[in-house]
Amino acid sequence: MDKSIQLGPWGGNGGCSWNDGVHSGVRGISIVYGSCIDSICVTYDKFGKPFLGEKHGGMGGTKAAQIKLQFPEEILISVSGHYCPVVYGGGHVIRSLTFKSNQRTFGPFGVEEGTPFNFMANGGLVVGFYGRSGWFLDSIGFYLSSPKVSLFQRVQTMFQGLNAFAIKDSEQKKTKGSKGYTWGI
Repeated sequence: MDKSIQLGPWGGNGGCSWNDGVHSGVRGISIVYGSCIDSICVTYDKFGKPFLGEKHGGMGGTKAAQIKLQFPEEILISVSGHYCPVVYGGGHVIRSLTFKSNQRTFGPFGVEEGTPFNFMANGGLVVGFYGRSGWFLDSIGFYLSSPKVSLFQRVQTMFQGLNAFAIKDSEQKKTKGSKGYTWGI
């Protein structure tokens, strides 16, 4: 990825730090949860192919969910959740997570209790995760990037603009009594 920004992390300081790095997008997320988020594992897009990241968190959890995005048409644009201690006097952990793509919402997973956090990648997409984990997912942060525009998309946009100009020009010529032509893709 050319340019990305790092947001977060949200949550506590327990566990060990981890960083999945920056990729071209997110293809899927596996999440295990119960009273908090026990673990997360993200499948990224790497050079047009799925790339399975490491699992972050512990072995607990009573429920599991698999999120599969239709990448590259469907991209991850928002993550929200809550963090607080699971037990009295314990460290902060991620209690809930909700993921939004440009087409669907997934979750909430876990318990919506504690301090809320939320972000929306306005015009961008999530391209990586980082945080801390031990027995649970202690904290989570994100890398955001602008979507890449292909050469084909740029040429297509250029021709759409020319098409609109040609139609407008032909309408003006028709009003003056001359023959107009329209063209498009």
